[in-house]
Amino acid sequence: MQYRGLYLALLSSVLAIPLVGIAARTRPPLPTAPHLAPPLLLPSESVPGLLGWVDFANLPIAEEPSVPVAAPAETASPAAPAGPAPAPRLVTGTIESRVSVAAALRREGLSPATVDLLTREMASVFDFRRSHPGDHYTIVRGRSGGVVELDYESVTHEKYRVFREGSRLVAEKKGGDFVRRTARLAGVISSNLYDVIQELGESPTLAHDFADIFAYDVDFARGMQRGDEFQILYERLYRTDGRGHERYVRPGRILAAHYASASGDHTAIYYQTDPGHGGYYRPDGTPVERSFLAAPLQYTRVSSTFSRARFHPILKYTRPHPGIDYAAPFGTPIWTVADGKVMEMGWTGGYGQLIKIQHESGYVSYYAHLSRFAKGLRVGSVVRQKQVIGYVGQTGLATGPHVCFRITKDGEFVNPAQLRTRTVALGSVAGDKEFRSARETLLAGLRSSQFIAVDDAL
Repeated sequence: MQYRGLYLALLSSVLAIPLVGIAARTRPPLPTAPHLAPPLLLPSESVPGLLGWVDFANLPIAEEPSVPVAAPAETASPAAPAGPAPAPRLVTGTIESRVSVAAALRREGLSPATVDLLTREMASVFDFRRSHPGDHYTIVRGRSGGVVELDYESVTHEKYRVFREGSRLVAEKKGGDFVRRTARLAGVISSNLYDVIQELGESPTLAHDFADIFAYDVDFARGMQRGDEFQILYERLYRTDGRGHERYVRPGRILAAHYASASGDHTAIYYQTDPGHGGYYRPDGTPVERSFLAAPLQYTRVSSTFSRARFHPILKYTRPHPGIDYAAPFGTPIWTVADGKVMEMGWTGGYGQLIKIQHESGYVSYYAHLSRFAKGLRVGSVVRQKQVIGYVGQTGLATGPHVCFRITKDGEFVNPAQLRTRTVALGSVAGDKEFRSARETLLAGLRSSQFIAVDDAL
């Protein structure tokens, strides 16, 4: 009997060891994220009332489902109540110098189609082309990974957002309104437009906006001369502090502008054709905006002009040069001269790194010898006028850093310098009685000396 008890004890201890090993090997392994298929985009469960929209080029991030694992009986505890749904995933960032909002959003993983959608919707309250280094953005993603909201705050603390409301996207401006006061600034060019405006006490932002208005007529990189004159009638934006004192924030919209040079005079008037939608027009009612900008970059000199016969410095023989060579420092940003779509990009023989943009009415623009392309850009990307697409380089058959800029119309090369006269289809407002009234008021203010704004600028 004594030996029988000892035998049973030894037998049970031997049998227990393999039983534990078997139990450990039969427990199913937890699935891992790489083996999970991306789910379909569903209504956001974390932000009530907001829906993620389908973005086939930027599929939602797959979420790992929870796998229940039975706990041993001896460690069981009362079931905890279900917690709230996970909070939306936030991605924040800051606009860097020489980086567009579109490029910044693409760096965060948004597809070009999503970026274009957000840009177009936000345009009703804020034009991303007016962004500045230091602006902040926040991207809100739902549980399914789809973008459900974009918040944007400028360096002057103006706040905007685009969000989903039911089946549509809504853009809004948040925060208090500015106090707007009309001011006039005038000067004579002694060095460059930016320096002169800063010397008069205003922000260089005003110079940037002024140059943008006349970018279709004046090449401010090379066409500006000492002695040229300018006049600007614009809004100055103020905020009221807690003590009731107004504090100047920044220049607002330019209402009227004039630039006089040896090559000609240019005048522009801001006019709203519909509430919230306006543009710049000449005194005769024709739109200032044109299909093509004067140049695709800020260059130092024109190293070669459009010619039917030019001696090639590398190939050592004469052949046509159906474009314009703009010399500029290595890495200078290059922008597209008009809205369009990327149709080709990559290494192309003597062109080196080349990008081709397809525009309306059969036009195609070429940008050759680039050092690199803008991040996030690919064939099929939709680009907007003056969006950075690449950077100056010396690739291919090139003797120095420059961009060879060419344009074809229905497959035939045309002189880019002759396209400045081609206007977009905005239509004339010459017959609009309200335009004529606004024109007289704004031109009178532009020529007046009653509005001076230099005392409390920056």
